[in-house]
Parts: sequence; C-alpha cells; structure tokens
Amino acid sequence: MSAHSPRKTSSSYILVQIFLTLLVGSFFFVFFLFLGSFLYQVWYNGRIYPGVSMLGVDLGGLTPREAEDVISASFPYPQNGKVTLKFEDKSWNFTPAGLGLFLDPKASAQNALLIGREGSYFHKLNTQLSAARSGVILAPTYIFDERLTSTVLGQIAAQINHALIEADISVTGVEVHIRSGETGRELDQLETLQKIRQFMESMQSGTLDLVVKTTEPAVIDVEKTGAIVKNLLSAPLTLSMPANDSEHAGPWSIDPETLSGMLTLVREPEGNHFVYQVELNNQLLTPYLNNLGNKTNLLARNARFIFNDEKRQLDLLEPAVIGRTLNVSSTIGVIQQKVASGQHDITLVFDYQNPEVKDDATVTSLGIKELVRAETTYFYGSSAERVQNITAAAARFHGLLVSPGETFSMVKGLGDISLDNGFAEASIIYGGRTIKGIGGGVCQVSTTLFRTAFFAGYPIVERHPHAYRVAYYEKIAGNHIDPKLAGMDATVYVPVVDFRFTNDTPYWLLMETYVNPEKSSITWKFYSTKDGREVKADFSGPTNIVEAPDPLYKENPELKKGEINQVDWASDGADVTVKRVVTKNGEPYLTDEFVTHYQPWQAVFEYGPGTENIPTPSTEETVTPTP
Repeated sequence: MSAHSPRKTSSSYILVQIFLTLLVGSFFFVFFLFLGSFLYQVWYNGRIYPGVSMLGVDLGGLTPREAEDVISASFPYPQNGKVTLKFEDKSWNFTPAGLGLFLDPKASAQNALLIGREGSYFHKLNTQLSAARSGVILAPTYIFDERLTSTVLGQIAAQINHALIEADISVTGVEVHIRSGETGRELDQLETLQKIRQFMESMQSGTLDLVVKTTEPAVIDVEKTGAIVKNLLSAPLTLSMPANDSEHAGPWSIDPETLSGMLTLVREPEGNHFVYQVELNNQLLTPYLNNLGNKTNLLARNARFIFNDEKRQLDLLEPAVIGRTLNVSSTIGVIQQKVASGQHDITLVFDYQNPEVKDDATVTSLGIKELVRAETTYFYGSSAERVQNITAAAARFHGLLVSPGETFSMVKGLGDISLDNGFAEASIIYGGRTIKGIGGGVCQVSTTLFRTAFFAGYPIVERHPHAYRVAYYEKIAGNHIDPKLAGMDATVYVPVVDFRFTNDTPYWLLMETYVNPEKSSITWKFYSTKDGREVKADFSGPTNIVEAPDPLYKENPELKKGEINQVDWASDGADVTVKRVVTKNGEPYLTDEFVTHYQPWQAVFEYGPGTENIPTPSTEETVTPTP
C-alpha cells in the first residue's frame, strides 16, 4: 500500500495542473476576444463597418461625412443622366433631376452606418462578422419629387393636348359649310408619371414614350356627305307621276330654298364611327305629300254604259277608271333614298284599285236585260239657270251602275255643286225663304229619281219633301197640274239632305237620264232584270189645306223708286199621304207610306225706296224654318 501512494498523488497533481492551465487559457482567450471586440468597436466607432458597399462602392471604414462625399461622387445619375420624353415627332430632354429625381447621400450614408448597429449585442456582432466575411450591398437612397414631375408634364401637356373637334355640316340658305373633324388627344399625366418613376429606378438613360390618350371624332369624314348636300341644293327636287300613268299631271317641284328648310342630317353608325345621312324632315314632307295626294288621288270608277234597246247589249259610254292613292309612306322612302345620294328626280308611288265593272262588262255578266222603269217629270217655266242645273245634275247619273245590294246615295253621286262644275245660281229654299243659290233645280232631278225608284218597287231608305208645294213637281205633259203628284217630290241639299234607295236585287242596275229642254222634261230610266215586282200606289191628294198668308212687301234699297219685284210665291199648306204596296210574283213583298206636311207659304214682294201705293199688309212676315 505504502509503495503505491506517491505515484497516485503525482497523477492527481498533473490533472489539476492541466485543468488550471486550461482555465487560465480560456480566461485569457475570452479576455482577448472581448478586448479585440472592444478595440474593434472603438476603432469603427462613427465609421462604417468593413464589407459594407453601395452598388460596388466600398464604404467600409468611412465616416458618414466621408461616405456622403464618396456616394455623391459615385452616383451622378440624377445630374448626369439623360431622359428623353417623346411623342410622335416631338421630344423633350431632361436630366433625372429635372424630372424630380434627387440622390440623398446623407440618408444613404446613414443607412450604411446602421449596418451592424441594430439589434442585440450578438446580433450586431454577427452582422459585423457577416459583413466582413461576405459583404453587405446597399442601394443609394433617392427622393422622387412628384410635384416637380407633374409641373414638367403639365408644360408638355400644353403642347400636346388638342381638343376633340367633331365634323360638321351647316347650311345657310342654299350655302353649304363643311368642317372636318379632328382627333382629340390628352397626355395621361398620372400614367406617364408612374412610367417615368419605373424608368428612373433602373438608373438608365434613354427615351421614354409619353402616354397620350386619343379620342376619335364620332363623325370623321363629311366631305362626301357635304358634296351630296351641295348637289341636292343645286336644283329643285322634282316629283313626277309614274311613266305608265295615263294622266299627265305634274310634275311638281320643291325649290332649293324650301329643300334647305326641310333638310336634316342624321347620324348613322358605320363601323366604329358615324356618318351623316342626308334626309328630308318627315314632319314637313308628310303634309306636303298628303296635299299632293289630294290632287292626284283618283277613286276607282266603274265603266258607264248605255243600254242598246235594239241590240239588247251594253254600249260603252265612259271607260272605267283605275283608282289610285298616293302611298305617302312608300313615296317618302323613295324620296329619302334618292335624296341620300343627291338625286333630284322622284317618281311618286301609288296604290292602284281596279273598278268592279270594267269596259268589257256585258248584259250577261251584269244581269241587265231590259228596261225596268222610266219616269218623266216636267219643269215648264223654269229659268235658263234652272234648266242648266237640271242638265248638269242629271249628267252625273247618266250611264251610272248600282251594284246588287247597294244603297245608292244621290248626294254621293252628285258630288260637289259649284259654279266650276257647271252649275248656276237659281231659286232654292233656304232658311224659310226662296232665295238665289247655286244648284237651284237639282231637286227636279232628285224628284224624278224618287219616282223612278218608287214605281220600280225598290226600298226607299231616305227621302225628304220640300217645305212647301212646288208647282214644278205637280206638272204633267202640256204644262198641266196634277194634284195627285203632291207628296211625290224629294229634295236634296249637299251634303246634309240626301235621297237614298236600295237595289235589293241580285242584278246590277243601270241608270240613264235624259233632259229635253225643248219639252221641259227630264226622264230617268232603270235597266236591269225584272224579278216579278208590281207596284200599286194610293194617293190621298192634298188634305187639311191651309191658305197661304197675305203677301209680304219689303223695301229693298237696291231697287229704284216705283220698282216692285216678286221674290217668293204663295202656296197653300196641306197634308199628303202616299201609300205603296209592292208584290213579287203575286206575293206581298213591301209596304210603305210617305207622309208629307207642306207649310203654307207666303208671297213676298220687294220694292224700291219711295214707292207709293204699297198694298197692305206690308209689315207682317210669316216665316217657317225649312225642315
């Protein structure tokens, strides 16, 4: 045991020595490490740590002030760079600084100085060691002043911007003024500013296209339309009947000055733009064409015939007339189409209507075989004007056809009664008096028609008697009066008082009228096919007779002293009833009654001022209104 003790003590001692040596070495290592770190921090206090660079420029070991100078010298782009702003053939040259880009060397140096000086102690130490070992690359700090950029772009915009101008055509009288359209353009300052910012971030010099927005005019080219307008207003617009129309009416012209007032320019789409379409104002064109239609429209008219009693056939008296109606809508379409191309010649568009009976009609096709009835009335003592009116009115019905089932209107057949249509002034009953009026004597014709329809057995739809008994309508051959004819008159007054009867047979009815001034007679004939009708009439003659009032004498300042004229004639009042019984093939078919109340009528005389010995009574006037 004692032999081994010294050796054991020696080994422990050695271990203790080694431990102490390591402990002392570690102490000194840490001491010198901290000492070195301290000295490193002291040395780079206020200086940029090694390894820190700015885009390849080493800033390690420099104070911020030194770094500012190095940065300013190393990054001259804001002052030395060149940026060209371009639009089409225009360009503007600037330095980046001129566009608002400035280098901030102080902020850049401060950013470099902060490397390794932020965070915990060990984070700082680690950043410093990493910078020294691998390096840290920073970017310079720039300031971009958008206010300056906006000012520059505003100045450029004043040179680039151009207001949109729409193409236009204006007309003064017949003068045409044309203004071409121009494209509008505007510098997009916001988008251009962003583009400049992005461009200068690359620190490059170069050319930059400005962002310019353009606005095209809605209507670009008006030259072609303007030429059409000028051509249109160079001559009248001529409206003509169709070439195949037998009537040679027209042409009608609209002068250029009137055309100018009717002209409208309508914008129509064409691709991405619009064009002007030349038109005439429909609101002005329509009434013009309606008025023209009133001049050119024709009612379809059946052919007129005379029944040839010998050959028992129809002889053509007047050819049929094809009706036509101006188609205003279609004509406007043609006008607009022609006007759009500057043409002046327009053909009117008509709708045509064929008549029911044409020129080739026969007795077989119409069912007209024989004379059904003829009646004659007399107008002895009528004035030349009254005979003229009887002749003019009767001619309206000569050769006229009434279709099966048609209710014939005498007023419609007469049409307009005027001096221009062959009528004259003669005595008429109006306002309770017999006065001068256009068409006096037409009632002789209506009375004759009434009697013909009455004795032919046709239904009478409308009949009006005269206000008082007129001697003409009770006369027979030889200028005699037959009181039985009282109540067999019929008056018409266009357009309110009519005479109408119905052709209630399956056959056409042909009417012929013959006026014989020498015999003072008018004869009305009905040709058709007899269907077994027979007519029996019962005439009451005048009853309940009321004597006419005493004559009336009235002063007329237009007459001379001592001159006396009779202007109305006395007639007794009376009531008359006429009954008619119509049988057909022996069977009852139609019964009707015509009751007439005639008013007593006063004779009227007019005398000139100062006329003496005027009969009495002279002031009492008896006037009963016309029914």
